[in-house]
Amino acid sequence: MDTRNYNRRYAKEYGFGRTLFYRWFLCCVVLPVSYLQYTIKIQGRENLKKGVKYLYAGNHTSYLDPPFVALAANKTIAFMAKQELFTDKNSLLRFLVKNLGAFAVNREKPEIATFKTVFDILKTNWSLGIFPEGKTSQSHVLENVQRGFTLLAKKAKADVVPIGIKGFDGYAGKSLFKKHITVTIGKPISYELSQEEILKQWAEQICEYTGYENKIAPEVL
Repeated sequence: MDTRNYNRRYAKEYGFGRTLFYRWFLCCVVLPVSYLQYTIKIQGRENLKKGVKYLYAGNHTSYLDPPFVALAANKTIAFMAKQELFTDKNSLLRFLVKNLGAFAVNREKPEIATFKTVFDILKTNWSLGIFPEGKTSQSHVLENVQRGFTLLAKKAKADVVPIGIKGFDGYAGKSLFKKHITVTIGKPISYELSQEEILKQWAEQICEYTGYENKIAPEVL
């Protein structure tokens, strides 16, 4: 049984071998399967500057969101994931989460180890990914967002790139080309802004790209 604490991962784990596996999985598995089962439209890549590592922050509609985001940005991205996924009963899910470079977070009490992992990842050629809602939702309402990603951006000195995922209404199953997904890469938000302003701009862009209703409490913004 794997008893490792995946809150703490090191820069050496994001070297050539893992990068190669990640790229292979993205190109040979995610790309063909996604385009067979979904009609995916990607827009906004022009918002990304070459050579800059961002914190990609998207709305969370399904377990397919990480590959959708990585496919849209065309980057190797280490995603923050709830620690329960690393011990999930689904062995394939456990394998992918661990081997595609995700790192764990205790949503009830984030550990210092998680922040150390973030700094280690930024020493490599990988970027960071997070879903501030904390869990999947198809309610088309933006609320109960975990604002910790704003602190993470400031500590890491990484601009936040909103990623809007629109159109997901269930897994495709055996159907082909019947699901239409639009992934929009937003305009980077400076980490130098206040946490409140980062959250405000992120929420506004996500709602613009997805059509979500913004119900984040005004006092939080």
